[in-house]
Amino acid sequence: MAIISTVKKISTDSIACGGTLTVTLGLTATPDIRSDPADIVLALDVSGSMGTSGALEHMKTGACALIDMICAASDGEANRKLGGASRIGIVSFSSTAAADVCLTQNVAELKDTIRSFAAMGSTNHAAAFTKSQEMFDPASSNRKIILMFTDGETSAGPDPAPAAQAAKAAGITIFCIGLGLPRHILAQWASDPDSTHVSWSDNVVDVEPMFLDLGLYMVGAGVIHGVIDEVIHSDFRIVQIHTPSIGSAAMTGENSLLWKIDALGAAGEESATLDFEIQHNEASGGGQKTINQSITLTDDTGASAVFPSPVVSVGCDDIVIPEPCPQPVSFTLNGCQDSAVIDLNDVDLLSLGRIVQLNVTIKNVCPNKRVALAVQLTEVDCRGTEHNRGIKTVTIPAHSGRRCCDIQVHCLRFVLPEDLSAACTCRGMCDSRTFKARVMANYLDTDFVCCDDPQP
Repeated sequence: MAIISTVKKISTDSIACGGTLTVTLGLTATPDIRSDPADIVLALDVSGSMGTSGALEHMKTGACALIDMICAASDGEANRKLGGASRIGIVSFSSTAAADVCLTQNVAELKDTIRSFAAMGSTNHAAAFTKSQEMFDPASSNRKIILMFTDGETSAGPDPAPAAQAAKAAGITIFCIGLGLPRHILAQWASDPDSTHVSWSDNVVDVEPMFLDLGLYMVGAGVIHGVIDEVIHSDFRIVQIHTPSIGSAAMTGENSLLWKIDALGAAGEESATLDFEIQHNEASGGGQKTINQSITLTDDTGASAVFPSPVVSVGCDDIVIPEPCPQPVSFTLNGCQDSAVIDLNDVDLLSLGRIVQLNVTIKNVCPNKRVALAVQLTEVDCRGTEHNRGIKTVTIPAHSGRRCCDIQVHCLRFVLPEDLSAACTCRGMCDSRTFKARVMANYLDTDFVCCDDPQP
């Protein structure tokens, strides 16, 4: 089948640790009939039972809809002419068979003939197969196809199986649509496999969709009843799936989904896309991450597709902690020891109060440039007056990535004294306190050269 192209792309080539991005899946297909034209004979049952069951009118509608599908698939002119070198002919049968329209590209003639049919007589399937085979030009290089529709078992003429076999032996592909008669009889007449060459129902309202269902295989649609099974790498998880342009999609696990497409590329070149959001798993670390774990396409025709494997740069390694936590002093108490004196060595006096630890992310830091970072902390009293609580200045080392990225600075600690002079009233340790933090950052390394300096 004619799958022209596949797409798998991501919305950005770099994200921060734990960040999200959009993945777009897509494929484009076109019907085989455009490059591999076909001669198709519609062998249509017009026996008396077609009138009594009401199947005749449904058959007329379904057959005309099939002609429209073939016209569009072959890039023809709607309601006028089939495209390329493809042609359609019509054989009607009851007690005998008649060649009503020889192979032609005239869409109007085909439809007008079908709409003129009236039901009468018995059912001679052997005559239908024989007459249909006679319609083909042995010298034509077009694919040769017979589509038979019937609403009952043989009631006139010989056993149709030998006639069907003779047609298949001559290189003709046979599709069968049946209403009411046993499916195994249709399977005996049709080409293999019957799962794609036979459509059967005992309900007359199913006649029209059965014509279009088999039409997908006749024109060689790019995808028929397809399923794309997508599993992303365990470094990510799926957080949202958007509605695809064609078909339906649903998650099957934290990092897997199924996208179902009934048909693609049946009436001409056609594309389908699906967007979904994924989030990086911080515990997996940073670096160059492949999105795909596996992705496969399966469908009724054995179509296959190879999708690209995009890679995203995850910036988990770009984390700076300028103030490490104090080193602990380890000690052990023996089982019967109920007191001990432990020397904790020297410690710097920070003052009494609370500790605030701040984190900040500096956006879009370019490679090979150091950054000066300053954080000022003030406390706001009940009158709205700000009291200075300190300033931290640190130098962020340059990174050596290939592109600008976000730098995360963690653990900027401020020790806050219980400053009663900043209080409106006397307060205790558990009272609420209000603060403001101001952050300033700038490059230390620049390309600036003063106008008066000699140029390098």
